[in-house]
Amino acid sequence: MAKVGTKLKELRRRRDLSGRELALRSGISHSAISLIERDRISPSVDTLNAILDALGSTLTGFFSDLQESAAYTPFYRASELVEIGKADAISYKMIGMNHPNRQLLMLHETYAVGADTGEAFAHASQEAGMVLRGAVELTVGDETTVLEPGDAYYFDSRLPHRFRNVAGEKSEILSAITPPTY
Repeated sequence: MAKVGTKLKELRRRRDLSGRELALRSGISHSAISLIERDRISPSVDTLNAILDALGSTLTGFFSDLQESAAYTPFYRASELVEIGKADAISYKMIGMNHPNRQLLMLHETYAVGADTGEAFAHASQEAGMVLRGAVELTVGDETTVLEPGDAYYFDSRLPHRFRNVAGEKSEILSAITPPTY
């Protein structure tokens, strides 16, 4: 399967842009783009979105194009899950990226100690998940609670929401979002 960075580089070259031109258009540093294209670092969703916007593409289009280039299989090894988050503090590993006509975004989320998604955000989807390890404070609208292993959630993502690891260890969530936001 093509890697995210490799595919971005191919897309940039098809648009006949240099790395520096893409950096100027996207607002992302040239060095960061270079590292991403060489698959040395995984871009955050916001960074990837900014790069794709500068390339005249979207997250949905990019990932559907990426999945078309890979052979379909219903099984995924841990090493095959694609990182679409900030691998340092928050990791979002996507399950089933090459599934044809994907209607669901399935993620294995990992939060470092103290990791936080930041200011509450909203999008047009529904989300559900279960805490596998650690403890995660989840705010949905005006409600906040701490979820521990085995605890779960399901909410309308149009409500502003935020996740924060409140455990003294790494926290993990298995989640699903439909329709996929990326």
